Amino acid sequence: MAFAWTLGLYRSVVRYVGLELVAAASKTSLGASAAGAIVMATTGTTTSPLRWFIVFWTVSFVYVCGSRFLARVFLITQRATADRERVVIYGAGASGSQLAISLLGGDEYRPVAMLDDDSSLHGSVVKGLLVHSPKELEQIVEDTGATRVLLAIPSASRRRRRDVLQFLSDFPVHIQTMPGLDDLVTGKAKVDDLREVAVEDLLGRDPVPPNTKLLDATIRGKNVMVSGAGGSIGSELCRQIIRLEPSVLVLFELSEFSLYSIETELKSIAAETGSGCKIVPLLGSVHHGQRVQEVLETFAVDTVYHAAAYKHVPIVEHNILEGVHNNVIGTWNLAQAAAAAKVSSFVLISTDKAVSPTNVMGATKRMAELVLQALQDDFAGTRFCMVRFGNVLESSGSVVPLFRKQIRSGGPVTVTHPQIIRYFMTIPEAAQLVIQAASMARGGDVFVLDMGAPVRILDLAKRMIHLMGLTVREEENPDGDIAIEFTGLRPAEKLYEELLIGNDVSGTDHPRIMRAQENKLELGQIYRYIDELQQASDALDREETREILMRAVSEYAPGNSVEDLVTVNKKVVGGEKHSATIVGFPGTDTD
Repeated sequence: MAFAWTLGLYRSVVRYVGLELVAAASKTSLGASAAGAIVMATTGTTTSPLRWFIVFWTVSFVYVCGSRFLARVFLITQRATADRERVVIYGAGASGSQLAISLLGGDEYRPVAMLDDDSSLHGSVVKGLLVHSPKELEQIVEDTGATRVLLAIPSASRRRRRDVLQFLSDFPVHIQTMPGLDDLVTGKAKVDDLREVAVEDLLGRDPVPPNTKLLDATIRGKNVMVSGAGGSIGSELCRQIIRLEPSVLVLFELSEFSLYSIETELKSIAAETGSGCKIVPLLGSVHHGQRVQEVLETFAVDTVYHAAAYKHVPIVEHNILEGVHNNVIGTWNLAQAAAAAKVSSFVLISTDKAVSPTNVMGATKRMAELVLQALQDDFAGTRFCMVRFGNVLESSGSVVPLFRKQIRSGGPVTVTHPQIIRYFMTIPEAAQLVIQAASMARGGDVFVLDMGAPVRILDLAKRMIHLMGLTVREEENPDGDIAIEFTGLRPAEKLYEELLIGNDVSGTDHPRIMRAQENKLELGQIYRYIDELQQASDALDREETREILMRAVSEYAPGNSVEDLVTVNKKVVGGEKHSATIVGFPGTDTD
């Protein structure tokens, strides 16, 4: 008993015992047998202590191991008969084996089979589960009643995961996945921490490893400022920047809560990594030119990442003056302040909607690009550049979290148009490419990120529905689970986006970053347009504001009238102060 206690046999949980039990039982039996044999030889109780030692060791070893394994089998059998959801594990390797062990000892799922692409494993048994070809999934689901497939391929490339997900999306099962290999290795997640399939796996594009020299060039050992530091892109830029060990990281943010949130997170990252970076959280708006210049000079900022912007197309369309003031005049203020403070690098986060814009948001971002291109000619001491890319997954306003929420609430899933397509990229990849692009700037550069193949939003919605184990309700399947409704294009929304104005583009030191050569304005013209925009803004003249934008941005061709909600409602009430019906816009309920 003393040997058994010392070696932990009485502390082991029977349900989870494995090969470690054999070692412990062998040592326990060996110790007990040796002690007994010595006693018997000393007292003369037996004439053959060696034979007694062998027999006792064999019997005790079989008893200790056998009793515990039988108990384990009994417990697993009892759980197998319990009412648990039946699941299939995709991947019969080490990760699949560990997942099976975890699930067999749990209370929620009952694994009934395994799938694997390796034909040499087909027909073998792993942890009591027969390994099948993925082609047999339909029959397995029919025979076992499995309702869920769990992906146990954490080391697979994103392209391979996309192919697997495309195959599985044809079956009426909910797809979940184990955490990625990095999270498992670092201990951030456990094998049985099942998650919904990440939407980036649906895109199937493997990220290109970053160029360390490009990452370090404008950050390591420097004083860096991020405007809009609490936003989707701004916050991810901050997360990546702090790991590159700048001397100072200035967080410039209008929202108090967003500033508090990102500051708290960055302090935690700094503590984990041992970073000596000084984090400076500042409330402020790029509207305030003197404030931003004071900040840049006080903290001797070397690099500015300008991510503060209004970017939601319908919202900006319905709030023209604020959109122009924030995206254009705000960029003008910050860029001028950066030049005056002798900032080395200034990087504007732009958008594909700046190309041939049909909406105010796109036009204001293109105008912001023109501002930097013009300033570059007169302020060579600061390298101005802009990085243009499409939609980022999981950002505020992205369709992905909206679709997920709509599916979970039973639908319908709303899509504006059956043919609408968009380019997508993950937030971390976009931020990483922005940092690398800035390092290659010569001044006035327009960098364009390779966004991969465009994605049809309708296809994305259907795939997300299927991967959650549900079906689309449509004419061919009137009893489906989730309906898809087409709400129509929103004001000034395009069916597709572009990344280039013209075709003059060249490569760079990074395979997914291109440099575009595009038309620009003289600084004198920019001064005049900025002055006109400020005057129109002061006069609250939305019509004139848009006319100025159309003159400044020659590619801006709106297909709608002025949609600003104040202007529209003034026309409704005729300028009189009395109760009136408030005119809204698609997707907004008004009383």
